[in-house]
Amino acid sequence: MLKVLLIDDDQKLAVLLSEFCASYDIEIVAEFLPSGGLNRLRTESIDAIILDVMLPEMDGFEVCREIRKFSEVPIIMLTARGDVTDRIVGLEIGADDYLPKPFEPRELVARINTIIKRRQIVVADNPVLTFDGLIIDQQQRKVTVNNKEITLTTMEYQLLLLLAGEPGKDFSRDDILNELKGTETELFSRSVDILISRVRNKLKPLTPIKTVYGSGYAFVAPAATDSRK
Repeated sequence: MLKVLLIDDDQKLAVLLSEFCASYDIEIVAEFLPSGGLNRLRTESIDAIILDVMLPEMDGFEVCREIRKFSEVPIIMLTARGDVTDRIVGLEIGADDYLPKPFEPRELVARINTIIKRRQIVVADNPVLTFDGLIIDQQQRKVTVNNKEITLTTMEYQLLLLLAGEPGKDFSRDDILNELKGTETELFSRSVDILISRVRNKLKPLTPIKTVYGSGYAFVAPAATDSRK
């Protein structure tokens, strides 16, 4: 059973989600204050977080920033209006997905399952992708740049894996969003640019992601040479 931490001061929502998600093998554990949520995340094994933007003590954006200081756990942010600005800010600071309120519980379950599956995907035929200066180990979900491990959020990692899995292929923004979100609805092209920028910054000094003007992005890092051959 998946264990999902809900950080939201709406106690009625916590009860509703707990009862609904139980039938999908998802245990919802709720904290109504950010401090309680952060403490729980530090002491318990959590598979994903549902994080509201409007919270007492500190807002959801600040909570997300605090979480990213010590954890890569997937984060789905809840926004009251589905405001584009809220989505951009959330993605910029490390959220993996967003869902505007009000929402259907079934959609939330689908997004939780999708985001968890991203972490579990391993390409059996080629579990380690190796390029000059860059290694992507899918079995350990570890990325190293010039022999130094870097930290990626779930969506950042999945974006890199998508591009690196087909070097040289041009991916449009819509292509990328459809793959990452698992849906063709509510396309949000600006979020792709934000994710690309974040991944590029973390891959420095390497520059394996090229902008294809008028199209999207492509992975252009050369394959690593093997001196033993």
